[in-house]
Amino acid sequence: MGAEDRIAELDIILPQTSAPVANYLMAVRTGNLLFLAGHGPYDVDGSLRTGKVGSDLTLDEVRDAARLVGLNLLHTIRHELGSLDRVTRVVKVLGMVNCAPGFNQTPLVVDGCSDVLVEIFGKAIGSHARSAVGMAELPFDIPVEVEMICEVD
Repeated sequence: MGAEDRIAELDIILPQTSAPVANYLMAVRTGNLLFLAGHGPYDVDGSLRTGKVGSDLTLDEVRDAARLVGLNLLHTIRHELGSLDRVTRVVKVLGMVNCAPGFNQTPLVVDGCSDVLVEIFGKAIGSHARSAVGMAELPFDIPVEVEMICEVD
């Protein structure tokens, strides 16, 4: 089953990602690689989730926001390529987490994004290399930002 069929089967609605907020592109393709800019957690209604894990938000809330970021990344891929089925491998994910001092469970947060990628693409295509780092601040006070590199046909 392809990624597009899996999204339909799970009845997932991909959020409409925002336009770039500065001088950059949401995605750049070079050869068979698609580089996706950092994405934030936009809901399907266009609202942006905000807050810092460990002070404003719980681990579960930020993990859910990371899943939402994964869905935003999928929307950008579909917009750029026409179909998620053109992804042949998720290569690398970089997750940045807006952390209160002392919060050190960033890998558990970014699992929200990684899990949805494996859920949609399957283990063979969706499993990836990853970094999950804590940040003192993120743009617009978002709780998590993720960028990604995909191999595409």
